[in-house]
Amino acid sequence: MKILLAEDQTMVRTALASLLRLEAGYEVDEAVDGAAAQQQLQQEHYEILLTDIEMPHLSGLELVRWVQQHQPALKTVIITTFNRAGYIKRAVDAGVSGFLLKDAPIATLIDSLQKVCSGVRVISNELLLQALGQHDPLTEKERKALQLAGQGMSTQAIAEALFIAEGTARNYLSEAISKLHASNRVEAARIAHQKGWL
Repeated sequence: MKILLAEDQTMVRTALASLLRLEAGYEVDEAVDGAAAQQQLQQEHYEILLTDIEMPHLSGLELVRWVQQHQPALKTVIITTFNRAGYIKRAVDAGVSGFLLKDAPIATLIDSLQKVCSGVRVISNELLLQALGQHDPLTEKERKALQLAGQGMSTQAIAEALFIAEGTARNYLSEAISKLHASNRVEAARIAHQKGWL
């Protein structure tokens, strides 16, 4: 089995790749972040993309969405330390084949990869239970505006980045603040990030 492992933490990436090579005899290529993984996927053929969620340049979720559009036959598995309900919902909506926690035993990971290869979707029970009943109140437009606000951008800069009027950007932000019962945009971004909605 040929796997591309996208993980920005060097120690985690090399340890995981070594374990997969050693324990299962898989051929594992490594990518330092989402953008590097995207480039490698365009140059080589893989059976599985194993990716972290939070990475610079391109997140795991953005990478999975790109794969769905450009290489729908490729199986995608997210492996993360973040057991946030919002991440699971967004990953499932993006069409991920598997969603696992990094603290799972290597045998569980190998078993899950084999199941994914045979067409079974594998999501950690612990994560699935957490995701039930957690509703993401944000629209995609509110999410984008809040994400940019969380990076410290002004309303005007957010409007320019999203190609919308400044008043529209202000409306998206105030809607998000209201839905999350936050006192300001920074707090709203923090709450949404903690829940995995950003």
